[in-house]
Amino acid sequence: MIETLKKIWSFAGVEKSNINKSVILNFIYAIFSMGEIAAIYLILSKVLEGNQNLKNAWYSLGLLLISILGKACMKYFSQLQQTHAGFFMAANKRMQIADKLKRVPMGYFNDNSLGEITGVATTVLELLEFQASVVLVNVLGGLVNAIIFSIVIIAFDWRIGLLVVLGTLIYLLISSSMEKKSATLAPERQKSQTVMVSAVLEYLQGMSVVKSFNLTGKGDKTLRDALEYNCESNLKIEKLFTPYIMLQGLSLQIFSVAIILFSVNFYLNGTMVLLNALMMIIISFLVFSHIQSAGSSISLLRIVSSAMDEANQTDKIPEIDENGRPITPKGYGIQFKNVFFSYENKKILNNVSFTIPEKTTTAIVGPSGSGKTTLCNLIARFWDVDSGSVSIGGENIKAYSLESLMEQISMVFQKVYLFADTIENNIKFGRPSANHEEVVAAAKKACCHDFIMALPSGYDTVIGEGGDTLSGGEKQRLSIARALLKDAPIVILDEATANVDPENEDKLQIAIEALTHNKTIIMIAHRLKTVRNANQILVVNDGSIVQKGTHDALIKEDGIYSRFICTREQAVGWKL
Repeated sequence: MIETLKKIWSFAGVEKSNINKSVILNFIYAIFSMGEIAAIYLILSKVLEGNQNLKNAWYSLGLLLISILGKACMKYFSQLQQTHAGFFMAANKRMQIADKLKRVPMGYFNDNSLGEITGVATTVLELLEFQASVVLVNVLGGLVNAIIFSIVIIAFDWRIGLLVVLGTLIYLLISSSMEKKSATLAPERQKSQTVMVSAVLEYLQGMSVVKSFNLTGKGDKTLRDALEYNCESNLKIEKLFTPYIMLQGLSLQIFSVAIILFSVNFYLNGTMVLLNALMMIIISFLVFSHIQSAGSSISLLRIVSSAMDEANQTDKIPEIDENGRPITPKGYGIQFKNVFFSYENKKILNNVSFTIPEKTTTAIVGPSGSGKTTLCNLIARFWDVDSGSVSIGGENIKAYSLESLMEQISMVFQKVYLFADTIENNIKFGRPSANHEEVVAAAKKACCHDFIMALPSGYDTVIGEGGDTLSGGEKQRLSIARALLKDAPIVILDEATANVDPENEDKLQIAIEALTHNKTIIMIAHRLKTVRNANQILVVNDGSIVQKGTHDALIKEDGIYSRFICTREQAVGWKL
């Protein structure tokens, strides 16, 4: 239990001060509770003495009101501190995870389900948001308040005080046993939450397939299994807790009754005065309330601990720029030297070497799966090479910090992702500090100003997540506008014009020409007119560069490139 409390304390980070304040306020709350007991003691003592002076009643009433108001204020401000700590603990962790994910290799996202990351950022941190600070404060505050009550009762009668201490210890032993028993089930419950989120996301993302093949109620077995798994794991936790909770309540009730019986017995045998006996009977209904609050929170410790363990797993993700430094290269030429690269055990690139001179255009062509996109992704350091090196401006890209590396590169992908935000803010992803005029200028160069102005709110139009409210060509042009605004010296085009209708292709070509003017260009394309004017064409096959040269030179060679150009039938299924 102590280790888990320390873990929550460490997880709190900068919110420790708010938790401290909440615990202190809980301590003051306990002192005000003592005021209520003092008020009852005062009025009872005067009544038993036969002193029915109205002045004493007013004193008691005043003390009682002060205690009630004090408790209300302390409870209010304590909960404010708890709530602030809980929400910001989770918010800070989410921001930490988001910042971390910017610096991890793309291979991480291949090996780990999007649902797992989403589950941590939503379900796991939501639990910590509402439970972590509350559990910590309730346990610490409950224990402190129980100690105060025990001291006060011992001051009245040490024998009843021993009963209270014994009852408290037995209750804590039961709670500790429950907390230890839950150690095996809590991680399983947390895992089921992650599996459920992952399955739900997968099902929602594949809804179009489910509908088109009429698989509703049939194709959702994975989802139903995940929901069943989550249900079972939660039921196991509840079945474990139920007998312990009953035992906890029973133990406190037994000791409350024992306090009453012993107090009456002590009074009857003359070892306790009537006033103290009456006070002990009244206190028996109050004495265990704080420790009961602490006990109910102790039962959640393992669940909170498992959630923190899962959230903290993100801290172990390796970063790709741990040793990087800010670099401004002297030039923007790119060099691959003896590069080997594999996805897990599948070899993708095999001893690849080539040079892309500064301010030239290099086209990469080859069959699907040959390694074209991998070459581009290695330049942007989405992955690290197994061996060999990739350099920009004569500097190994591993020497760059991620931020300084990405300042040199703009990428336009075949599959464009736009965020659920305004058109202007989506373009500003290229340069967040840009003003409206600069955004408009980039949009005009990318040939998307006219369709933007035709939208209901122009640049302030909010588009759906992923840009689903726009056509493929419109999304591509917005992506190019974003890259234009960034104005990086190196531009990577990964099949940017693939699957675009002829009506938009001419506009896209104009936009790409504006983007690539006076830049170092690497392009993957599948259309001849896009690559024939490149300064250099690299033909990739089975992870190796099998041909290298200009269009005019390669067309004369007997190889993959000339066969593609000369035989249209062989172009089917190609992605160049």
